[in-house]
Amino acid sequence: MNSDNEAAAEYRPLFLDESDPEDARRINELRAEPGIEFTDLRDLLRTEFNDLIAPPELSEGPEADRWIYYPWRHAAVALPGPELLRTVRLDRNRNKLTRSEQEKLAQQTIGVVGQSVGHAIAHTLAMEGICGRIKLADFDTIELANLNRIPGSLFDIGVNKAVVTARRIAEIDPYLPVEIFEAGLTDENVDDFFADLTLVVEECDSLDIKLAVREAARRYRIPLLMETSDRGLLDIERYDLEPEREPFHGLLGGATRADLRGLTTREKAPFVVRILDAHGLSDRFAASLVEIDQTLDSWPQLASDVQLGGATVAAAVRRIGLGGVLPSGRTRVDLAASLDAIAEPAAVSELEWPTEPALAAQPGSAVEAVLAAAQLAPSGGNVQPWSLRHENSAIVIELDVQRSSGMDIGYRGSAVAVGAALYNARAAAAARGVLGESDLFTAGTGRHSRTAPLTAVLHLSDWSEPELARDYPDLLSRVTNRRLGSGEPLDPAVLDTLGTTAAKAGGGLRWVTEADDLATAATLLAASDQARYLTPSLHAEMFSELRWPSGDLRTGLDLRTMELAPDELAKLDIAGRADVMDRIRDWNGGIALGEYTRDRVLSASAIAVVTFPAPPLHDPDELTAYARAGETLQRVWIEAQRQGLAVQPVSPVFLYARQAADLNTVSTEFADTLTSLQGRFLDLLGVPEHETVALVLRLSYAAEVTVRSRRLPTPGAEDR
Repeated sequence: MNSDNEAAAEYRPLFLDESDPEDARRINELRAEPGIEFTDLRDLLRTEFNDLIAPPELSEGPEADRWIYYPWRHAAVALPGPELLRTVRLDRNRNKLTRSEQEKLAQQTIGVVGQSVGHAIAHTLAMEGICGRIKLADFDTIELANLNRIPGSLFDIGVNKAVVTARRIAEIDPYLPVEIFEAGLTDENVDDFFADLTLVVEECDSLDIKLAVREAARRYRIPLLMETSDRGLLDIERYDLEPEREPFHGLLGGATRADLRGLTTREKAPFVVRILDAHGLSDRFAASLVEIDQTLDSWPQLASDVQLGGATVAAAVRRIGLGGVLPSGRTRVDLAASLDAIAEPAAVSELEWPTEPALAAQPGSAVEAVLAAAQLAPSGGNVQPWSLRHENSAIVIELDVQRSSGMDIGYRGSAVAVGAALYNARAAAAARGVLGESDLFTAGTGRHSRTAPLTAVLHLSDWSEPELARDYPDLLSRVTNRRLGSGEPLDPAVLDTLGTTAAKAGGGLRWVTEADDLATAATLLAASDQARYLTPSLHAEMFSELRWPSGDLRTGLDLRTMELAPDELAKLDIAGRADVMDRIRDWNGGIALGEYTRDRVLSASAIAVVTFPAPPLHDPDELTAYARAGETLQRVWIEAQRQGLAVQPVSPVFLYARQAADLNTVSTEFADTLTSLQGRFLDLLGVPEHETVALVLRLSYAAEVTVRSRRLPTPGAEDR
């Protein structure tokens, strides 16, 4: 072909706009020609686009549609514009490559010299969409012997190798600009080829051209990659970072282009061995070098090795293009070695839990009964944030700061737990007839503690109180039930009873029961869980609370108490990985991380909050107010179970935050989000400013729990 247009027609499709009169005339002419096939893919591809999850906004519309005529195919295809085509075609790249990363990589112009291994590389780059333009250089034409590794066909024999590559790319994405240099790389066109390149891949056979490409890459200060198709050797030469570095890592020993020009295959062998390292060659490739010009025409290449080269070079291009660390040097992606190292995967063993201990005998003495009841109080993550002791005819419950966590802001959650433990102790004492006065002290006050932030003291005497004693048997059977609920509506009288119970204890109870309100609560609480997963310190604490069969089941959350469905249990191995959470946080993703809470709230009959009068900020007696709210909580919980309800405490990250600064200490990155969630949640439940929340409860009708959480032994007693 003589003209540039005729030459381009060998590998470039023709773009035709139906709305342009001249293009419309050309389309009609093509339709009139026999043997030209027309296919309209526009509706099909728009349907694909509309079916995408979270498709991006496009700046183009139907006006960008084009008929694409492929002369070598004698076929025309109607397509949407380049934005839609690229979006749909590359959607399955996500999130190995995010959309923003794809956009960044699309700014690259990649040159590929040599179109045997280079064909696989250029095609892979185009398929992944990790460049916005490609330049191809090769003077040679396809021969039958090339079809052992180049995915062409018999119809490509005699066609320039670069043309064959360009055609294949055009049939994937006609909008991706491809420029070819059919004369290969020469002294006359090297500057045109390297102009505006971001990176160059060298895959030619001529040693002098190999050296010329490196000299140009050094001159233009761009990275160079080479893959050799033997034991997956990948070479990286970062002339962008080290413009003075020697070509081939200095392995040619000062040889010049003149020294390398016009060598036979056999004459190239010593240089090839120096470049590739004789000791690193596969035995089959090394032995083949000995046979060149004897029993072999040239060195062997396998299609699988060539395709692997496309993959490894593409991985390097991605890393360089995204600013990752990739220094000059070489590495091997050796499939044979990997196959030699094949091993059986680790067996997936079913969880084998230890036999449940026999029910402990009822405590013998009144003191033992009181201590055991206190130890049964609820606490976040079942951490039991207290120490118990019997001292001078009193039961002393000290808040233990060593068992606190990031969400336990100002030890407020621990104070609620201490208050619940004190209530349990009082109920047991009333039932045993040893009830006395009780006190709460903050740090530095009272004679029982000078260091603990909060201390509860129950003096043992000879009182009894029937209402307290009535709760004793029920507190022994109190349990957290995380099973999915039936969604059965609650009788308003039940809620009124719970509200009255809270009021008698000096607190309040507020709730929502309507489906829309429960759905809103589910969304807000799930979003809080998402922030918890994605805050590294909170994520680590959350998973440190979980107990597997081999763990100490007397503290923390026995995994069985989570009542996980098989799919939820399967997700734990991934959800527990900090590196996965880091990646999801980088993507601003993770909505699914709140599914556990969302599903359970949606199955609830009500979401309720136990409230109490908010003490002034920085009040030295703040923790005593939270402890008294712990008594309210425990009484409401016991009454809810009497009414046949399943109770699950829900602990959003914002639960114990009382000012913006609190959430900044818990999760700096999500502080604003959590502040917003807290405000919306309190508004939903109708919590006024003069009240604050002790705990959130999910109330439902559900099946019995699989297992109850155990407790640490009380002082001087065996594990009960």
